[in-house]
Amino acid sequence: MEVSIRKVKNGDAPALAKIQTESWNAAFRHILSVETLEKSTQPGRVEAMYQRLLDENIGHGYLLELDGKAHCIAYWDRARDAEMQGCAEIICIHSLRERWGKGYGTKMMEKLLEDIARAGYSKVILWVFAENERARKFYEARGFAANGKEKTGLGAQELCYEKTL
Repeated sequence: MEVSIRKVKNGDAPALAKIQTESWNAAFRHILSVETLEKSTQPGRVEAMYQRLLDENIGHGYLLELDGKAHCIAYWDRARDAEMQGCAEIICIHSLRERWGKGYGTKMMEKLLEDIARAGYSKVILWVFAENERARKFYEARGFAANGKEKTGLGAQELCYEKTL
């Protein structure tokens, strides 16, 4: 199977939305309320969000393809929280469920961390749902650790993880 990772480009919004909505429906169905999950995974709404990011050149997005088919997406940018000035933030990393645990998320994470370091950042943060044990184990296995910051997002508790590069 041929694996390639490339920067997102105009025309990718439908693939980005498909991966995010399918990933969210699989990963967050026991974390978010039914209403919140349905609202957050409306394909047209998610596609419009990604189209805006592409149109306005917001963030640094990547698409991992398997044999030319979109499988995993990821975005990073400078940290959004004022107290995290000078840090990069991984905004999302999502993949289609049928190939979870096959190493594609690791390949994407390696690409993000390489890109973040090349951009001059020495620390990266991300937010993860406290109840998302699978994701937390993934991040911890790659050197991220909870830094004690917490917030509520979409009605669920989120933990901030960080890693020094």
